[in-house]
Amino acid sequence: MRVFGSSGVRGVANDDLTPEFVCRVAMASGTVWGVEEAAVARDTRVTGRLFADAAASGLGSVGAAVHRLGIVPTPGAQAYAEREGVPVMMITASHNPPEYNGVKVIGDDGIEPPVAEVERIESVLRTERFARASWSEVGGRRQVDGARRAYVDELLTAVDAERIAAANPTVALDPGHGAGALTSPEFFRRLGCRVLTVHAQPDGTFPGRDPEPIPENLGELGRLVETSDADVGIAHDGDADRAIFVDENGTYIEGDATLAALAAAELEADDTVVSAVTASRRLLDVADAADARVELTPVGSTNIVTEIRDLEERGESVPIAGEGNGGIFFPDYRLARDGAYVGARFLSLVAERPASAVVAEFDTYHNVRRRIEYGDRSEREAITDAIEARASEADGDLDTTDGYRLDYDDGWVLARPSGTEPLVRVYAEARNRARAVELADEMAGALEGAKAGVEV
Repeated sequence: MRVFGSSGVRGVANDDLTPEFVCRVAMASGTVWGVEEAAVARDTRVTGRLFADAAASGLGSVGAAVHRLGIVPTPGAQAYAEREGVPVMMITASHNPPEYNGVKVIGDDGIEPPVAEVERIESVLRTERFARASWSEVGGRRQVDGARRAYVDELLTAVDAERIAAANPTVALDPGHGAGALTSPEFFRRLGCRVLTVHAQPDGTFPGRDPEPIPENLGELGRLVETSDADVGIAHDGDADRAIFVDENGTYIEGDATLAALAAAELEADDTVVSAVTASRRLLDVADAADARVELTPVGSTNIVTEIRDLEERGESVPIAGEGNGGIFFPDYRLARDGAYVGARFLSLVAERPASAVVAEFDTYHNVRRRIEYGDRSEREAITDAIEARASEADGDLDTTDGYRLDYDDGWVLARPSGTEPLVRVYAEARNRARAVELADEMAGALEGAKAGVEV
């Protein structure tokens, strides 16, 4: 039984994901951790408190005293875990729509656990071999104040604040009503930025936009940048572990271009950059220019973290890693995705030249994405069979690290089931936009056709 997807456990709240199930996940996690203390944090979702209470009960039932952190961005919860030396259960569905919620587990070092530990938690969950405490040894709980402030304070010491303040930038910020609304405005103001905001009221119904920072959700941020003469726009997802940017003209910047620009500033000869199988050729070009190496993993932060750890144990240097969705790691800072920190690192580049110029040389590829939703197992199986059939018939180079990626001389296309939602994602990239659209539409068309052929 595989419970944890590419980024934790997620589902529609009180339907796919119930308080009872979250309690059991917490019991399994606490059993594997075997600790006397643990913490629970959440993002702004309406069902966050419900599931945080369930997680606290599960941890308490296996003897862990629970620190209740309240609403904190995921990177803020990771900072707390590292600072206090306690594991954390983070209640969040990250970029998923408002009706979703989920669970991420964080080790006492502030890092998502490696795949092997996640599998142990799943095994305990499956067998229900929980280490239940006796009635007199169940864990208590205490409210912790100041976790958000401590996180912002740590951020300020980790970035080049003087360089950013000297540039006196104007930042348009869109936390998307998520947990970052309670930390990022303060952080960027204390960095010396003039900060303008949109969707900065914490609200778990996400009234202004859906949590995912994709182009169709960032129109208001683009207009704010354009009308206010801001230097850059920064958007987060629901738990603020991602940062997506809008340039000084109000134009959306592809996350892959941002990752490439940041990697170009970091990579040196013999370094390794880790990314998922969705990696853009922009990143491969940057690595080639630096005489560095690219290591690809299945999609999801847990897989990337596991690979970084393995590489560092072998003595390899990994100064940067991440995906084109805005989730970027700087392992020397913390082996965690942190939207506010990434925002500051990008601002360090914008201090020297406009945001559009920072990414201009990495803007030579076009990315196209499609989503094919399915309603039941038979539709999913039909779609999966169609992906396999198309891959076997194609003349491109096939990579099955996660899904099916076909590389051609002039572009590539990837189809893979989402690890967090009932849909298949199709990614395509080419230097020519028409070719990228063609690759995406051909794959998506084949999958839609297969779904339509399923008997009702």
